[in-house]
Amino acid sequence: MRLACFLILALLSAPALSAEPAASAAKTEPLSAVPSPPAPPENYNPPAMPDLPSGEPEPEITITTKGTEIHEEYRLNGRLYMIKVVPKKGKPYYLIDQEGSGQFRRSDFETRLAIPTWVIKRF
Repeated sequence: MRLACFLILALLSAPALSAEPAASAAKTEPLSAVPSPPAPPENYNPPAMPDLPSGEPEPEITITTKGTEIHEEYRLNGRLYMIKVVPKKGKPYYLIDQEGSGQFRRSDFETRLAIPTWVIKRF
């Protein structure tokens, strides 16, 4: 009984559904040409990129692939100080040498929120 009702409803709604796209297609008109953007004003001066101070060197970034992870190594004056690890699944994280001793510690640059896990009542 349910199957018969379903088939009747499907057959009755099929012509109505097929007529809608034809009606909406008749209303639209294709674009003949896309207009070009307006020209900038004559006195327009785009902002310049900020320069680093003359005494500060830029870090060298080396990108390597290890297995399914991408490692971006950041060096300053030839010394490795930070590694960004981008795993295939999950969030990227950073390994940072904060003391310059060659020992790297993981840092996510996110605050660690301690969630209370007190037991109020057991059932």
